[in-house]
Amino acid sequence: MKKVEAIIRKSMFSKVKRALHEVGVNFFSYWDVTGLGNEKEGHVYRGVSYSTSDIQRRYLSIVVNDDFEDITIRTLLEAASTGDVGDGKIFVSQIDEVYRIRTGEKGGQTLK
Repeated sequence: MKKVEAIIRKSMFSKVKRALHEVGVNFFSYWDVTGLGNEKEGHVYRGVSYSTSDIQRRYLSIVVNDDFEDITIRTLLEAASTGDVGDGKIFVSQIDEVYRIRTGEKGGQTLK
């Protein structure tokens, strides 16, 4: 099993959620987060200057069976991309085991 974590633009969340559901990834957790990016200069919008050093993003945590890893990552890359700086990052790590609290079952079938 893999844990796929993604930090994306909040404005892209609805599109990403819809795309994940379309490929069969129906369960994940998410949080609103603030982070620091590489872009250091501010921007001007309608005559008002604002800082881009603190960036509002959405953090997704998705645990999938190994056979869903590639489709999950491809879906995130396609749905979350605007082509601009600040689209986000994806991190993948190994999950050794998962348990369903209600029944005590363990293993990949608990993700279904």
